[in-house]
Amino acid sequence: MSEFYRDTLANGLRVVTVEMPHLHSAEMVCYVRAGGRHETATLAGISHFLEHIVFRGTTDYPSSFELERAFEEIGGAVNASTDSEITCFHSRLHPSRLAEGAALFASMLLRPRFAEVELERRIILEEALEDVNQKGEEISPDNLTARMLWPDHPLGMPTIGTRESISRITEGDLRAYHAARYSPAETVVAVTGNLKRAEAVAAVAAAFGDWAQAARQSEIPVPPSREETTAQATWVRDSDSQVNVQFAFRMPGRRDRRSVALRVLRFILSWGGTSRLMLRLRETLGLTYSVEANLSLFEECGCFTIDLSLAPNNLVQAVREVLAIVEDLCTKPAGDEELQRVVRSYRYDLDFSRDHTEDMSVRYGWGELVDHLRTLEQDRKDIAAITPTLLLETARSLFLPGDLKLAVVGPFRAADRKAVEKILEGFRKQG
Repeated sequence: MSEFYRDTLANGLRVVTVEMPHLHSAEMVCYVRAGGRHETATLAGISHFLEHIVFRGTTDYPSSFELERAFEEIGGAVNASTDSEITCFHSRLHPSRLAEGAALFASMLLRPRFAEVELERRIILEEALEDVNQKGEEISPDNLTARMLWPDHPLGMPTIGTRESISRITEGDLRAYHAARYSPAETVVAVTGNLKRAEAVAAVAAAFGDWAQAARQSEIPVPPSREETTAQATWVRDSDSQVNVQFAFRMPGRRDRRSVALRVLRFILSWGGTSRLMLRLRETLGLTYSVEANLSLFEECGCFTIDLSLAPNNLVQAVREVLAIVEDLCTKPAGDEELQRVVRSYRYDLDFSRDHTEDMSVRYGWGELVDHLRTLEQDRKDIAAITPTLLLETARSLFLPGDLKLAVVGPFRAADRKAVEKILEGFRKQG
């Protein structure tokens, strides 16, 4: 059986189907190419605002209550998310109710009422407060490092927008943005689970087949390359009990030949209690409860992040230890036993993903929309080719001082700030 199927309707809408007959459920996901990178500074956050608005009712289901109840009646629990590149609408469905599910998603995406804009604005402004302190200062490490990684570019703006931009978005702006960004060519519908390709395509075609094509939208220019030679840090004092720290390294985009090696390096650093970061910072030194590495790759750029929270008096030692572990990746090849263990875990993770409709939707649906669809077989083949030398060369070429940004938020001490900045100055000075 094929890993997935791809069909294109007459209007350009792509339908990706993954048959998973061993399951008892189905998942339908609509990926729309509308995210933070497609926005201007004036209307920052409009992708996220629009995501909220479509839940406020459609011409077929005039209220959010009626819309959500309709999803519940077919086994669903509709939800959505917005990131830098994509808006995603998704729901679990009973396999026998694909047609109703597709009709509900079509109603949301094609026929929103744009109702209760002011009410939704208040809700979003409340949501935005999660990222600022009592002084109105930004306290989200993700947002702080993004601003340093991609200054003066939409990728450096919070996906939710700013209080100023959220406050100025009008119903007319939302309607215009919807007309420009929501179109068949900019959308992929992924259907995964206990279903057949033919019935999934038929359900989507019946619901979305009359969706008219819109003019293709131009993309925001690529972020300019930066020429810094030393690490940069931003510090925000906040009255929390812990200090939140994020290390963020600027990376190339997802098409770069080193992207698979980067994913393996993430496993080495942060995949279970015996990974390097957890073993050293938690199990050996007791500096933090949890430390996590993540990799986010966009079309032409990305970031590799390491996040942890800790008591203020552990800050200096933790920064020193994290950077020492990263330097080890750049100077010493991974041992054969460690690499074999990580590759084995990676392969198991690929196998486990075949039991999860969401994982299959992301792999094939999101991958189709961003033109970076990687099959399980491709990943297995590329992982098998990973060597200690390739990991060493990847780490050495990408974990560079000038590409490191550090955000520290919390009740840090002035003396510790000086000590940390001194440590940053010494990062990778020996090669």
